[in-house]
Amino acid sequence: MGLISWLVVGAIAGYLAGFLVKGDESLGVIGHVVLGIVGAVIGGFLAGLLTGGQDYLTGINITTIVVAVIGAVIAVLGYNLIRGRTSTGSGSV
Repeated sequence: MGLISWLVVGAIAGYLAGFLVKGDESLGVIGHVVLGIVGAVIGGFLAGLLTGGQDYLTGINITTIVVAVIGAVIAVLGYNLIRGRTSTGSGSV
């Protein structure tokens, strides 16, 4: 998938990751979007390696959004781990 598509999907995924990860309210919407973009690019790269670069990871569809959300959640959790934050708080889930 093209870089522009992963940026758009990453922004969506970062926004959704804000609802899925508990205790990271300090990031805000912009922080989640940025980490979502990073997670989407990483998730897309890893999915491409695992699938051998199959073409079903192209465009903006449910498969790419799921891969990007998984990558965004991993990026947010990694950010919280690096910053020393715990997963406690009053956030959702």
